[in-house]
Amino acid sequence: MVKPFEQVVGEHGATVLRVCRAVLGVADADDAWSETFLAALRAYPALGPEANVEAWLVTIARRKAIDIHRARRRRAVPVDDLPEHPSSLGNPAAPREDLWRALRALTARQREAIAYHHLVGMPYAEVAGLLGGTEAAARRAAADGMKALRATLEEDP
Repeated sequence: MVKPFEQVVGEHGATVLRVCRAVLGVADADDAWSETFLAALRAYPALGPEANVEAWLVTIARRKAIDIHRARRRRAVPVDDLPEHPSSLGNPAAPREDLWRALRALTARQREAIAYHHLVGMPYAEVAGLLGGTEAAARRAAADGMKALRATLEEDP
């Protein structure tokens, strides 16, 4: 029996949002989340009953994140006047600038491997399927990323 789409959103919405935030950052995560579920809604009727819905949604979210990264590179960024204080709107907790800075310093592959494995809980074989490459390469990317995060966060006071 196929679940109603609203139930799918309720079960997997928070996981997809965590992935979007980890891969894109807070500013673009909500857009990626919305785009993910709009695309998923269109394709959901054709999804087989044996499909891994969470992995399917994470795959869609990854593709939407790639689209946002590409669009960001084409978009002009005005820099004449910078805000005096960063906005905390849309942030569920106090901003962890040290964490976001450390995440931005990782390669895209490391950031995605960490998000898919540690936030979603996907096995490395599925992470490798998303990223392309072997299970060992996905494991190595996540381990190298975690090592870099620990080193960077331990340096900051």
